[in-house]
Amino acid sequence: MLKRRFERKLKDMAEKFPIIYVTGPRQSGKTTLCKQVFSGYRYVTLENPDQLRYATADPRGFLEDYHDKTIIDEAQNAPELFSYLQGVVDESGKTGQYILTGSRNFLLHEKISQSLAGRAYVGQLLPFSFSELNKKYRQGLFTSIWRGGYPGIYDKKISPLDFFPSYVQSYLERDVRNVIKVRDLSLFAQFLKLCAGRIGQEFNSSLIGSEIGLDHKTVRAWVSLLEASYILYRLPPWQVNFNKRITKSPKLYFYDTGLACYLLGIKNADEVKTHFAKGALFENYVVTEYLKDCRNKGQVESAYFWRNNSGHEMDMLINTGKNLDIFEFKSSQTVRDDFFKGLNYFEKLAEKYTVHKNLIYGGNEKRRQYGTRVMPWNDLKF
Repeated sequence: MLKRRFERKLKDMAEKFPIIYVTGPRQSGKTTLCKQVFSGYRYVTLENPDQLRYATADPRGFLEDYHDKTIIDEAQNAPELFSYLQGVVDESGKTGQYILTGSRNFLLHEKISQSLAGRAYVGQLLPFSFSELNKKYRQGLFTSIWRGGYPGIYDKKISPLDFFPSYVQSYLERDVRNVIKVRDLSLFAQFLKLCAGRIGQEFNSSLIGSEIGLDHKTVRAWVSLLEASYILYRLPPWQVNFNKRITKSPKLYFYDTGLACYLLGIKNADEVKTHFAKGALFENYVVTEYLKDCRNKGQVESAYFWRNNSGHEMDMLINTGKNLDIFEFKSSQTVRDDFFKGLNYFEKLAEKYTVHKNLIYGGNEKRRQYGTRVMPWNDLKF
């Protein structure tokens, strides 16, 4: 079994907080990791109908039975528990008393903010990062993009062609139908594929809605659901205009490029090389590697993109006060001089900042060129 980088943060926080809440996409390895790290804990899952009925009908009795060192899986299924958990952990004064997991962020966060503020550490476990996979699975760029990072594809040796259809169907049935009561699941599935075709593009709810026959409010609600269940991520714009009009809409990305490839109908890694979305998928891959790096360390990401009305753009920038790390992403295996134009243009505009230029590309050589740190896709340092 591959070692997860989030493990260190998880152990550290369990010594400081009474409750640890691990959230993330379905099947990202949350339960497996928690069972491994907290091997001496009791385990109960609220996916089990009997246990769920017990927890919702008699939360006091449930917590009396599971009063210490317990992993409660899919805890968001019993929101009644959270106000009672507050009293239990306050009375005991122990750290690491409960480990909660959940894949539906939109339900659990409200309860944590209301009942468990200051008592719970919230961490997110995303699918495998490249650095985690590379310890055992040596694979090229386009295979990495096509397969994505879900553990089942690697640990259980399930082909992406078998894994993702089941994953999407399960997601539609369990989260979409149960949470927001979408009646036409086929329409939602079509919407999901439409989003995959817009990777790296600005989010425009009216434009998306017009293509599928939905009003912009429904589009926004559905995108919020996809975000809350760790399917989609919206990268916000950096709203400093340098005396020019700038984009103020976020860009769409998927948390896993393997899922995006499936939704785009890509059947193998070779098809990624010639697909119209090749550049967008590479961009998505790098952005999610940054997200995984931050969340495995327990850090809040500070990434944005920037684009003005003249068409100049920074694929990603990380703002740390007066310092700006700016990034250009290119899927090409060869570095060309024109790859540096956007970086140099932005550096001149941002004269009030200390700018560090970075070019991430699809090759394998690491070097400095034209005052820019050139990084290969398989050796990323953010």
